[in-house]
Amino acid sequence: MDDIGESSKSGSGISSPKSGKTECSREEDRNVKQVSPLRGGGSRNTSPLGRVGSRNTSPSRQKVVKTKPRGLDEETVATFGKAVHPDVQMEDNIWAMLPEDLLNEILARVPPFMIFRLRCVCKRWNSILQDGSFLKFHSQVPSHGPCLLTFWKNSQTPQCSVFSLPLKTWYRIPFTFLPPWAFWLVGSSGGLVCFSGLDGLTFKTLICNPLTQTWRTLPNMHYNQQRQLIMVVDRKDRSFKVIATSDIYGDKSLPTEVYDSKLNSWSIHQIMPAVNLCSSKMAYCDSKLYLETLSPLGMMMYRLDTGYWEHIPAKFPRSLLDGYLVAGTQKRLFLVGRIGLYSTLQSMRIWELDHAKIMWVEISRMPPKYFRALLRLSAERFECFGQDNLICFTSWNQGKGLLFDVDKKAWSWIGGCALQSYNSQVCFYEPRFDASIY
Repeated sequence: MDDIGESSKSGSGISSPKSGKTECSREEDRNVKQVSPLRGGGSRNTSPLGRVGSRNTSPSRQKVVKTKPRGLDEETVATFGKAVHPDVQMEDNIWAMLPEDLLNEILARVPPFMIFRLRCVCKRWNSILQDGSFLKFHSQVPSHGPCLLTFWKNSQTPQCSVFSLPLKTWYRIPFTFLPPWAFWLVGSSGGLVCFSGLDGLTFKTLICNPLTQTWRTLPNMHYNQQRQLIMVVDRKDRSFKVIATSDIYGDKSLPTEVYDSKLNSWSIHQIMPAVNLCSSKMAYCDSKLYLETLSPLGMMMYRLDTGYWEHIPAKFPRSLLDGYLVAGTQKRLFLVGRIGLYSTLQSMRIWELDHAKIMWVEISRMPPKYFRALLRLSAERFECFGQDNLICFTSWNQGKGLLFDVDKKAWSWIGGCALQSYNSQVCFYEPRFDASIY
């Protein structure tokens, strides 16, 4: 199982390779040639804290210093202003005898992208990270927070980078564990990532966990054609579902199909009523799936609990050029799009659906300086997706993304090499070790 390799601070390029001292690190240097987000050391230390890094603990150094989170390279981490006192030297023989349950609880709180490097400390830690008791502790700690996952192919080799919003850092994740098919990114939910593609002439749906480097294909659908898919994970039930709607070529005679991981099978449901869809983009909110429609004007809504479609007559704002449906938290549904017929009068706006009045209410506008920087040409295309009241914008000709926090009304840029590929696909991602592909 390949380790997560390089990392870089938002806005910076890829850092130069460094070599570690452990056997696992040497294997990575030969195969992946990526830089670890954790520092290598000259001596082997099995301490959970001593392995991460060390500083001068001389009594003469008594002043408080500002430091970055230990274990990350100098050019990978944004500045943290928290004052930290020098560490106390710890005894290896004491930490080597740490009780199993206490070690599991400590490791469960380590940022997930660093745990891969901790596997190389010793065989004991490598086995613990695959143990059910560690996964139980990991499932009980707060989530690492939202991340952006970008996927692309370089010379037919799958590539993946993840930007951690809490750490403001890019991490490269090896994706060579996936089969060599022609597949594309569907989306992510609850720590799992869904792909669909072709194995020869056969349409396949693939589920994987990038952190555990595990994957599997789902059984074929009853009508096994290329379909619009969306995946949703139920963490409480420890299961997931995949919803297949219309055929990507516009065949409206196909019934809706739903895959249930607990049954490991597809079930057939109602055919979507004859409508003209605005786009293939879908949003899943409060156990309901939404799609934009031109005729009849509004949205189609699919209820997962009943398996039926119904029309929602929510009229779109006037002069809307292109719109994206984005799901938020607590039943919130957003519409994001450009307004204006002429390039000098265009603006990007965000609306929220008033479920009681069935109408869109404007809640924010993108500042002009961000709009001009994101879309330099009026005909330029952009992508938009969201999670947990965060909305991300990417443009095909930009090497950066724009993030909007709906709750804080704050805009910020996300830079880095991972968004520079013209054929990259992006989605929000929550890193979790306990997300099962079964």
